[in-house]
Amino acid sequence: MKSPLLICFSLLVAGLTPSVQAQQADVPVTQVTDTINTAVEDQPASSIDLLNAAEASYTNADYTTAATLYESLLTENGPDFHLYYNLGNTYYRLKDVAKAMLNYERALRLNPGDRDTRFNLEICQAKTIDKIEPLGTFLVTRWFHRLGDSMNSNGWALTSLLCFLLLIASLTAYFFSRRSWLKKSGFYVGIVSLILCILSLIYASKTYQAAVYPDQAIIMAPTVTVKSSPDQSGTDLFSLHEGTKVTITNEIGSWNEIELQDGNVGWVPATSMEVI
Repeated sequence: MKSPLLICFSLLVAGLTPSVQAQQADVPVTQVTDTINTAVEDQPASSIDLLNAAEASYTNADYTTAATLYESLLTENGPDFHLYYNLGNTYYRLKDVAKAMLNYERALRLNPGDRDTRFNLEICQAKTIDKIEPLGTFLVTRWFHRLGDSMNSNGWALTSLLCFLLLIASLTAYFFSRRSWLKKSGFYVGIVSLILCILSLIYASKTYQAAVYPDQAIIMAPTVTVKSSPDQSGTDLFSLHEGTKVTITNEIGSWNEIELQDGNVGWVPATSMEVI
């Protein structure tokens, strides 16, 4: 019989192991009907009409109209994972990779663990001009970030609560049980539960901050020159193209200081990007 510590450790390792999804076609996965019907099913009739019209336009390959309708739905109903996902698919069909990436990123901000969205985003990233090589990171660091991307803040908050309840049960078994094996199990399970509870709280805070206060953006301009200072007279450092993902580190007037995954920094006009 496996010890409780070994079981908990196995579950943790399983969570750290990336899932694999086999895909054949070099096009985003489209789930227009099943996905968008759940997005606004409790909304007013006007939203349902817009949704039906958007679905019909997409089905009939009228992607320009579908994109306009999806944008209207987002304006009317606010951020929604399903609408962002379908809008990303629509812009991909329009061959607007930058806007497709923007909406896939916004969808992942609300549901980081969705594999279809992440797969579609990777397809779009392969089509961008700029190939930014991220700085090397330790394997444990990559696992840490990958695990954090598996759920949104609500999911991690619930996980933290469940781990806390398990911790209380383990402490109860440790302090009040008369059986030595139960005391020992309660002790080890309690330690693992405490670690997982703290880890879940960290992930919940991290994903919540990323969703509410986004600091990343997608370059939307076909080409933008990165400057050494927030003005046109600054030295030209390098150029970026649409679809490149950047992190905003500072804002001065109409200029944003950005940082790339490879560590390069510089200033670009705020109008050349859209915040995720």
